[in-house]
Amino acid sequence: MYMKVHAHGHSTIVALCDKENMGKVLRKGGLVLDLKAHAYFYKGTLVSEAVAARALKEADSINLVGKRAVALAKKLGLASDSDVMRIGGVPHVQVYRITV
Repeated sequence: MYMKVHAHGHSTIVALCDKENMGKVLRKGGLVLDLKAHAYFYKGTLVSEAVAARALKEADSINLVGKRAVALAKKLGLASDSDVMRIGGVPHVQVYRITV
């Protein structure tokens, strides 16, 4: 999986995308997830599941594309089946951690 960590002030966004989905343009009705034009957001470093898990647990926001990426978030209890959207048949989840 490709992982890129985006730090913005005191918050961290982790983008995680299954390798085989990079460069694709996914569509569902009017929704478009362009992993070609927006590859810069996802394509950081190829990482193991263990490395990705540590980053996901610490992130303020996560953006996941692909079967393995979404399955990892579900395994960690960060997402559930009801959170998953399929675009072009590919699972996609966004998770936001809000603290007050």
